[in-house]
Amino acid sequence: MAHLENYVNELIAKIEPTTPAKTRLEVALPALKFHPVDWLSSQVIYPQFYWQSRSGVEEVIALGQVATFIELAPAYLVLQPSQRIWGGRAFEYDSPQRNRCLKSFYFMPQIELIRRENQWFLSVNVANDPTLTIHALRQLKFDFKPLKTLSTHVQSLEHTPNKVQWHSTVEKALDDIKQTELQKVVLARETNVKLADDISAYQLLKTSLINNPYSYHFLLSVDANQQFIGASPECLYRRNGLDIETEALAGTIGRGDSASQDMELAHWLMNDEKNLNENQLVVDDIAQRLAPYCQKVTIAQEAKLLKLRRVQHLRRHIEARLNADVPKFVILDALQPTAAVAGLPRQLAMQFIADNEHFFRGWYSGSVGYISQQHAEFSVAIRSAIFIAGKVKLFTGAGIVTGSNPEHEWHELDKKMSTLLSLMVESSSLEVAS
Repeated sequence: MAHLENYVNELIAKIEPTTPAKTRLEVALPALKFHPVDWLSSQVIYPQFYWQSRSGVEEVIALGQVATFIELAPAYLVLQPSQRIWGGRAFEYDSPQRNRCLKSFYFMPQIELIRRENQWFLSVNVANDPTLTIHALRQLKFDFKPLKTLSTHVQSLEHTPNKVQWHSTVEKALDDIKQTELQKVVLARETNVKLADDISAYQLLKTSLINNPYSYHFLLSVDANQQFIGASPECLYRRNGLDIETEALAGTIGRGDSASQDMELAHWLMNDEKNLNENQLVVDDIAQRLAPYCQKVTIAQEAKLLKLRRVQHLRRHIEARLNADVPKFVILDALQPTAAVAGLPRQLAMQFIADNEHFFRGWYSGSVGYISQQHAEFSVAIRSAIFIAGKVKLFTGAGIVTGSNPEHEWHELDKKMSTLLSLMVESSSLEVAS
């Protein structure tokens, strides 16, 4: 790793005692000879954030903090044109367990390792005291080994809620949908996974990068005690200047064992009234929430299929243009949580979840991503897991609408959970992708 160390020293040489705070410095790197997640797993600087865009064209490791924020509004005030702020916001509701999880966490990193297409860069944001930036660069580790191949087996799964509780809660939701103004509520499940061997969040992340294409991949670790990771297929929103892109991702079926069976399942999903209705509810909600802030909201006429390794979804693309006088930070507040992870109407659904869900979601079904002056992108934090003190928890959810069947929805949870769970028991090569 000597070549990377040389570029770190080059950055250190550029930092003067009089370098203004939050100045960004960057150097281009040759092709890496190691997997970036291997490198990340060896670092001791926190917070840590990993991001790979859904398209795969960008990959970022962000380390250390120059500044932290709990809201985006003040974060925009300090951003220079080339800087980004990373982090996320939890799925929030009132709960006695709420104090176990930060409401939100955003940070301007000290160090970023960045891939744009096939070109790598190393950058720093200089701290108020430039010697702190130099110290962070000198803390970087260059002597590390590739992560071990992920191979173990599941000894037990403990679901919260259990199956009986799930059926009862879904039936209650369906009853409320009949008798109140509630149209949809998304119910979730937490699964404690007991494995035969200890694994790390970094091993699971690296394996998922290889096996789960067309997904956002992320890791957020505020300190060494826990890591929240995910392989999410869902974009909350993407901003380029004033142009906004988002989507309604709702309606799910599994993948078939053969091409013909897969096509049959896809055809069923594209024509199933319950799933089409669920997707339309999300579309309508997003359009309504964007309308006060945007000049124009354009919705794709028909849903398309998003095919993933274990499931396939209905997806409707939505575009809008932000009014020039609207603060950039309002879009996250307007869209999170969408009807795809909470329900409709939002407040009724959130109250139902707070009153009836058997665990506190925390980061699950919140948002993760970044902002800059020109761009922003957030993924919905689904298909996710949290690692705490050697314990692994997986999270999944299902939208409950008129026509939902508790047993079918339980099996949908299993299919979604397999996005990550299957990787813990399937041998996969962890060699660097060529």
